[in-house]
Amino acid sequence: MRAALVTPSTSGPESIEAGEIETPTRGDGEVLIEVKAAGVNFPDLLLSQDKYQLKPDRPFVLGGELAGLVVDAPVGSEFVPGDRVAATSTLNGFAEFASVRLEDVFPLPHNMSFAAGACVTMNYLTMSFAITTRGALKPGETVLVQGAAGGIGTATIQLAAAYGARVIGVVSSERKADFIKSVGAHEAVLVDGFKEAVRELTNDQGVDIVADPVGGDRFTDSLRCLAPQGRMLVVGFTAGDIPTVKVNRLLLNNLDVRGVGWGNFAFSKPGYVRKEWDKLVPLMEKGQINPPISATFSIDEVGAAVAGLGTREVLGKNVIVFGD
Repeated sequence: MRAALVTPSTSGPESIEAGEIETPTRGDGEVLIEVKAAGVNFPDLLLSQDKYQLKPDRPFVLGGELAGLVVDAPVGSEFVPGDRVAATSTLNGFAEFASVRLEDVFPLPHNMSFAAGACVTMNYLTMSFAITTRGALKPGETVLVQGAAGGIGTATIQLAAAYGARVIGVVSSERKADFIKSVGAHEAVLVDGFKEAVRELTNDQGVDIVADPVGGDRFTDSLRCLAPQGRMLVVGFTAGDIPTVKVNRLLLNNLDVRGVGWGNFAFSKPGYVRKEWDKLVPLMEKGQINPPISATFSIDEVGAAVAGLGTREVLGKNVIVFGD
């Protein structure tokens, strides 16, 4: 089968090459899937650069998020050949076939395309956990989303809106502002001067939650955007720099800074991830979860799809597609 391999070079996306490898057989407790589409995520970029916490032996097959058709499944499981599924796998998703742990495979609603389904398992599960479990979002609250035009950002926008929140997105250009409003944000503000813009939009009251996958030098002003008893959700550091917090800022307005470690929390609890997926299914069926796809790429173009994440110009998600 064809697959996208990260070669021994650590030059980043340039080290990704399409090649022929042996088709996997289904492992014990796994589901063999014919991959129809695979989502491209920021960890894929870090893995190609050898900057991710997981450092697999090279060469390895990249890709941690996919959707497709079941080829073979354990006897007695809910899946049979031909079922439409989405799955998460950390690696091995950018290939024509993948064998994935049964507990990491989920039924995909029929109204959702494979390309869209390949964008749900990582970002939407992470951000549902972030804003409901860690953020304790209540209907009527206001959520500020940093990095709003990316995959994590757009997932946060759609979920927060579905849960009854007012959503303000922070973006770097008017083009991105128009884009995030088209996928569900109520307002958009530009990075330059976002603190003042947010205070104006909220009549100087501030927001209840900030979801921040960016970090870097905008972190302090994000804290300043919070209303009393507001919650800052630390999702990641795509800016590269890990910020620090002066705790007197937390004391003065009774603020919380809460880490969002979805993987470590969820995957250690048998059955938990599936329960969280089942909560998202009605939102998918109603179209409230509708992942925006920036562009689709073939298996020969994986390097370009991953490299696009480093330019900050991807709107939503890049997706690798297989077959028709």
